[in-house]
Amino acid sequence: MSQAAIPNHTMTLDQTVPLLLASIAQEEFALAYIMNAEAERSQFLVGTLTTKADGAGASFSPTAVSLSDLLALNASVRKTLQDVINKDMLLNYRFENVLNLIQATPKNR
Repeated sequence: MSQAAIPNHTMTLDQTVPLLLASIAQEEFALAYIMNAEAERSQFLVGTLTTKADGAGASFSPTAVSLSDLLALNASVRKTLQDVINKDMLLNYRFENVLNLIQATPKNR
């Protein structure tokens, strides 16, 4: 596999910080999307998933749900949420590092 072509461009701190913050925010949005998908999986299995956000739409549900189905879903959601929490902790560390970088940099750059 070949290396990605990265342009040789030097960025200032004022250019870099917004990009770092934007990348953290995008990853947070991705984690929110994953959590929403897990919530919809759970709602589908218990029969509370609807087609409209206000809950007035058609409801979707599998024909039969067993205890083993619920336990399997619970284990899967638990693992996914643990992974999301771990990733969120890493993003928090990255955010703190960016804040420290901003605070440690003189104002007259």
